[in-house]
Amino acid sequence: MIHVLPRRWWPHAALAAALLLALLWGAFAPLRYASRDQLFEIPSGTYDRRMHGEQIEILPALVTLTMGVQDVLLLRNRDRVPQVFGPVLVMPGQDFRLPFEQAGDYQFNCSAHASGQMTVRVVAEPVPGWDRLRWRTQKLVHDLHYLPLVGPA
Repeated sequence: MIHVLPRRWWPHAALAAALLLALLWGAFAPLRYASRDQLFEIPSGTYDRRMHGEQIEILPALVTLTMGVQDVLLLRNRDRVPQVFGPVLVMPGQDFRLPFEQAGDYQFNCSAHASGQMTVRVVAEPVPGWDRLRWRTQKLVHDLHYLPLVGPA
């Protein structure tokens, strides 16, 4: 005997099916991005703002990259003064790309960071299943947290 849901339950069943499909997609769909670069930009005027005593955080203390997805750190210096990142001097208007080939934590001296230090954590590409779903969920929450909020002009 086949049991058919009453009509009033159809929207709930459709919502449950859509949620299940979204979870399956999140767990098993390949990870693809337009670029493997993770961009961090040092904005124009950063040096001047610091010289006037402003405590500004341009770069996060911890940057997390994912192997095979976004595993190249791209620093873009839009300021008028050079910035030091590790052993590299990034001149004004210059981009610096640092690709990573192994998972791990990497410490760098960084003049654009208020503490002078920055950690780059490179994590392995998540395998299909729960790991990939967890990675996508964490990335979504992180991206929503750092959305630029622009008010009316």
